[in-house]
Amino acid sequence: IASIMNRVRDLKNKYRNEDNVTDELNCTKISTDTTDNSGTVNQIMMTTNNPEDWLCFLLRLEKKGVPQTDVSLLKRLIGRYSQAVTALPAEKHSQDESYARILVRFAELKALQDPEEARDQFHLAKLNCKKFAFVHVAFAQFELSQGNVKKCKQLLQKAVECSAVPLEMLETALQNFNSQKKQLISDEEK
Repeated sequence: IASIMNRVRDLKNKYRNEDNVTDELNCTKISTDTTDNSGTVNQIMMTTNNPEDWLCFLLRLEKKGVPQTDVSLLKRLIGRYSQAVTALPAEKHSQDESYARILVRFAELKALQDPEEARDQFHLAKLNCKKFAFVHVAFAQFELSQGNVKKCKQLLQKAVECSAVPLEMLETALQNFNSQKKQLISDEEK
């Protein structure tokens, strides 16, 4: 049994270490329709159904274009993120960083389509994954982009009060907010 478990672990490590092209082929080879990746989704849901696999799949799907300019890709991504959120129960995954990233990215994509629905999704992410600072910062960034400066500051202050981590991210976001920067966390600071 130990030998089999070691072999399975080796295969998993090999799969995760392969380059993106091979990884993409492995992930989609069970699907005959490569445009909607339904085979990959079914495989994830029937086997592991964990946030890490969902996030890997979703991020790979995002690399196929620019959702801000490709309406078709945006709709497909929103559909897949919605499917992931539905498939992953919050009570089981609320402490998982990949799950939190899925919720945040789903809300960010929704913001491109419908700001009110996006606000609901950000609120859901904040309620379910309040320990992650990036969740609060993303919500605050959304509110700032909507012109809700007071709400932005309030979200960042509440994140500090609820001890979201890392605290340094929240402090940086607050400093940038107080400096009236449009971006709470720059790409370099991320």
